[in-house]
Amino acid sequence: MPEGKEQITAIRALGDTELFKPIQLGPNKLAQRIAFAPSTRFRATENHVPTDLQLEYYTARAQAPGTLIITEATFASPQGAGYAHVPGIFTQEQTQAWKKVTDAIRSQGSFSCVQLWHLGRTAEPENLKNEGQDFVSSSALYYSEESKEKAVKAGNPIRALTEAEIEDMIEHQYPTAARNALDAGFDYVEIHSAHGYTLDQFLNASSNHREDQWGGSIENRARLLLRVIDKLIPIVGADRLAVRLSPWAKFQVDECDGAEVHSYVLEQLQNRAESGNQLAYVSIVEPRVSGIYDVDAQKGESNEFALKIWKGVFIRAGNFTYDAPEFKSLIRDVDDGRTIIAFSRFFLSNPDLVHRLKVGLPLTNYDRDTFYQFYNWGYNTWNGEADADKSYDEEKEKHVFGKALA
Repeated sequence: MPEGKEQITAIRALGDTELFKPIQLGPNKLAQRIAFAPSTRFRATENHVPTDLQLEYYTARAQAPGTLIITEATFASPQGAGYAHVPGIFTQEQTQAWKKVTDAIRSQGSFSCVQLWHLGRTAEPENLKNEGQDFVSSSALYYSEESKEKAVKAGNPIRALTEAEIEDMIEHQYPTAARNALDAGFDYVEIHSAHGYTLDQFLNASSNHREDQWGGSIENRARLLLRVIDKLIPIVGADRLAVRLSPWAKFQVDECDGAEVHSYVLEQLQNRAESGNQLAYVSIVEPRVSGIYDVDAQKGESNEFALKIWKGVFIRAGNFTYDAPEFKSLIRDVDDGRTIIAFSRFFLSNPDLVHRLKVGLPLTNYDRDTFYQFYNWGYNTWNGEADADKSYDEEKEKHVFGKALA
């Protein structure tokens, strides 16, 4: 499918399917089983504060009451940062700015979730150095030659996290971010352990060559993620806490461990659920998507193993529009009564996506060239049905940048 302003036309109206039945998600009931998947867009300030552009953006996508809005991945700490113009939630200024966003989402009857992010070896080493941070990962292994070249040029070579630093992530970095998220008014907190970022770097044997308690066996490689979860349960509440996994994604990893280590993680989460600490949901990425790209799932790549282990709610994400206009896979997957479907790319270009899916309106295609810019064009310049006639000046909008939310 071309990526421009073409449309998926004559789609099937989904209002009479399981997708539009309520579902209990921890302490809250969603009006439909649709979520806005976390979608990095680079519209925050240089010091990682959400902006007025982000306020408008999230407000528009929360317009259908009862929708779950999961924010773009948000830095949990300065150490976990390393990209420009990505929001954080480790300072009071950032927290107060997010409060304006969550208030706007709640005012429309929808729910908000922050996704806590720690980049590790996928960060830009020069950005880290400029912010006074070392380039760190589970092991001193670069994920690409380009990353190595950048690190050498920046004078910030990669190194393995020390055990003291790992404990600091568990005891201080993630808890501080979680408490700030609650202060900011988020309904849920999601831990990002997918797509080759720090927690996933510990899970995968190809990126974790440690010989201490954090590496080697499956139990050791999963230790950091499970320790973070256990630390946040009493802070956030298990029923407001979630985790994201991508068992098959080869995005930013040499190899993925697939079902092996993720089966263990899910078994551990199910054990906690049966002991009274059931997470709000597990978000799992389908094998037909790797990072931001559509891929062909290879033989044996399936999330069926996960469905057999974890008995709670799943949020499933990964190109659920590939078989439009009939949406057969979406209808099949949501019929199990415990699945929420998360949309990203088509939610970017259709701020009223929930309404469009419900009544069967065409979907405007997204424009990948606008994903990671710092201006408003391709961000808040997509029209919903109510403002279909509104026009934007591309050159003008390319000079509109966000102002920090005070």
